[in-house]
Amino acid sequence: MNYQALLDEIYTEVQPLFGQGHVADYIPELAKIDGRKFGIALETVEGECFKIGDATERFSIQSISKVFNLALGIRIVGDQVWERVGVEPSGNPFNSLVQLEYEKGIPRNPFINAGALVITDILLDHLDHPNEEMLAFVEKLRCLDINYNEEVAQSEIQTGYTNLALANFMKAYQNINHGVEQVLDAYSHQCSIEMSCVGLAKSFLFLANGGIVPKTGERIITAIQAKRINAIMLTCGFYDEAGAFAYLVGLPGKSGVGGGIVAVIPKKLAIAVWSPELNERGNSIRGIRALELFATRTGMSVF
Repeated sequence: MNYQALLDEIYTEVQPLFGQGHVADYIPELAKIDGRKFGIALETVEGECFKIGDATERFSIQSISKVFNLALGIRIVGDQVWERVGVEPSGNPFNSLVQLEYEKGIPRNPFINAGALVITDILLDHLDHPNEEMLAFVEKLRCLDINYNEEVAQSEIQTGYTNLALANFMKAYQNINHGVEQVLDAYSHQCSIEMSCVGLAKSFLFLANGGIVPKTGERIITAIQAKRINAIMLTCGFYDEAGAFAYLVGLPGKSGVGGGIVAVIPKKLAIAVWSPELNERGNSIRGIRALELFATRTGMSVF
């Protein structure tokens, strides 16, 4: 498979979609991002790297960080995480209060905002310095080119009224144990992590490799745990567009409103795309199309 030629072809073919979406503006710092940015990176479990466009430029990964959040939670406490959060698709917007009220403070899955807040609360039971230890965890995944964007983190904290409501609502149901401000600070910093497409693809290889980082051989989680995270990414990784992504692409993946998407093909590779213009459901328009073309032309999917 000539991956570089394929990425070059897809990159060119998807360019005309520019202008059909909008950059996320409900977080003021994200509204400043140039919507024309577009990069793709692919990393194989054998250590090959292919890239095109703005693939080495760092951007705010936003909800993609929820995968790191969940993986670290599972690494620390194992299946105990499922005592406080479910594994079902939500079918509702990622910040829905209605569903949370109906289900009495138990989030439907760890990739909606409420679920990620609960996982963050679990981490606070075990991490003395959660922000520093989260970055150290991602670095274990073979991504060294990362940092927090403090301006983005503070922008989220200052304008995250819905997240504040979600956390307080779950605290009323005794599903948030720590101070709401402490949970929101750690959560907002996770979302503000800046990585490139190359870094994202590298950091997700452990999920394509049964829980083991290919380059170092370090086991991060068990093979069963990796399989389950992949399953949740497939069913819940794209807000209320997860079904459409599974239909079009057929790969486990996770998106973020910063315009990033990363997906994995078990035992083969991870691929990351960044294009900040989003559709009405908060997913990258060019990113989804690029991954659809990639899956179609390679014939690779989990089905």
